[in-house]
Amino acid sequence: MDSLKYLNHYPEATKKQVHELIKQDKLSHYLLGKYKKPHTLKTDKALFSYVNELKNTHMKKVPLLSKVVYDGKINVIHNALGTHRFISRVQGNKLKAKNEIRVASMFKSVPLEFLQMIVVHELAHFKEKEHNKAFYKLCEYMEPAYHQLEFDLRIYLTHLDTYAKIDEWK
Repeated sequence: MDSLKYLNHYPEATKKQVHELIKQDKLSHYLLGKYKKPHTLKTDKALFSYVNELKNTHMKKVPLLSKVVYDGKINVIHNALGTHRFISRVQGNKLKAKNEIRVASMFKSVPLEFLQMIVVHELAHFKEKEHNKAFYKLCEYMEPAYHQLEFDLRIYLTHLDTYAKIDEWK
């Protein structure tokens, strides 16, 4: 079951079920049954607006985001799905801080729920730096189905490794 690298930390029973879906060629049926179409946030400007709206709804005390973009240089397999940055610079006698979120550009054509899970994850890092209990509690506050979406996103990544893209989401 080495093809399930995105599901390493899940119970064996869960991995067996996913492996059976792969053997029966039903992994895309599972995903398409839950997530019908891709989101429409194709530009950096649309993504910035969407992320800021989420931030303002759930995390009003977090400083403004200076940049939110799709980044073609993020390698999902080796790095991450998205990144967050805190940049502090001294300008004269003032300390300027910038907050940035970058999302892997491959997520331009996935369902909104997957994009939202990534954005919620990166936003949570502005309050909680580590992946601890408080971090995941904050993720669940912003997106109550966070853990299911994370699991389904891992299923999607497994699908990409096994078959390639899901044609219906193009």
